[in-house]
Amino acid sequence: MTENSMFGFQNGLSSLSLVSNAESRSISAENPTGEKGGGGKAPSPQPPHPSHRLGQGWKVRPAVPLEPGETALLADIEGPGVINHIWITLAQTGYRDCVLRFYWDGEETPSVEVPVGDFFANSHGLRYNVNSIPVNCNPQGGFNSYWQMPFRKRAKIEVENQHWDKIPAFFYQIDYSLEDVPESSAYFHAQWRRSQTTRENPEHVILDGVSGQGHYVGTALGWTQMSDGWWGEGEIKFFLDGDNEFPTICGTGTEDYFGGAWCFTDTFSAPYLGYPLWTRDEGDVPKHGLYRWHVLDPIRFKEDLKVTIQALGWWGDKTFQPLTDEIDSVAYWYQLEPHTEFPAFPDAEGRWPRIKRDWGGRTGTRGFTGGQPRQGDV
Repeated sequence: MTENSMFGFQNGLSSLSLVSNAESRSISAENPTGEKGGGGKAPSPQPPHPSHRLGQGWKVRPAVPLEPGETALLADIEGPGVINHIWITLAQTGYRDCVLRFYWDGEETPSVEVPVGDFFANSHGLRYNVNSIPVNCNPQGGFNSYWQMPFRKRAKIEVENQHWDKIPAFFYQIDYSLEDVPESSAYFHAQWRRSQTTRENPEHVILDGVSGQGHYVGTALGWTQMSDGWWGEGEIKFFLDGDNEFPTICGTGTEDYFGGAWCFTDTFSAPYLGYPLWTRDEGDVPKHGLYRWHVLDPIRFKEDLKVTIQALGWWGDKTFQPLTDEIDSVAYWYQLEPHTEFPAFPDAEGRWPRIKRDWGGRTGTRGFTGGQPRQGDV
């Protein structure tokens, strides 16, 4: 591998002026294979169609429909190469009910298996803005990922519609480059989990069963609060390379891990961490959305990794109260393949809180940050 190709792979501001032999490609509904000179080839449409007066080459096929139960192949790329950017938008009803799966180099089980909205740190099936470096969610529901995803032989990306209705328009753009991949490059992984904590065991497992060498790079949480008062006293813990009862890395509180302090008191969205969502609909319980990207402080492991977070509040006597909250999470990490097969993925109903199924369709201002939560708010 040449020095120039390595700089092209890193693709940061410091190397932006350097010439690279990488070949830029992009896959969308207008160029589903990403082939050179392959964009805008959909045939001239028949009326009624927004482009029937303009014809071929004029925004004939900007999106694809997803029928109920359909799995659509978004990308099938022959490597070596690296995916640099992904943009997606769709109806809000599909945020939790449509599932993304990524496969690297012909593997049989996915390295990424996450609901579409959650992959972009939009939890609860809600739409809200995220202004960070690796993930941006922009008005109204423009999902962007800048996680770099190298592959050597093949990259395959699928989306499955598990909603009971058709998704009439699924828009996507996958920007990648064909280039050499450094030998030391690991593969991108992301896994979604959900659990309800109990008073006997007020702990949510974010990630477990990882074996091999790699580094953990991010956490996105959706927290459904079921108890009065403050909910974020629990610690995050990283069990590394054979840790048993006690972890090597232990946080000091939920708001501390996500870069805040003293019960937050306000929402925020920053380059590497944020608390962009606090919402409560009439008759509903509070919902929170948080993210923490370990871009400048990746957590390295050589053999195995487990990540947990506690759900703790306060009793009136100023002692910690175990909470029975609903927590869903996305863990993001890189590792050398092969990876351990993920746990069985819950069906569409199993991905919603037990207390209430959000039947979707409400897209107004629900889910945008608003108000200032205070200690004791519910």
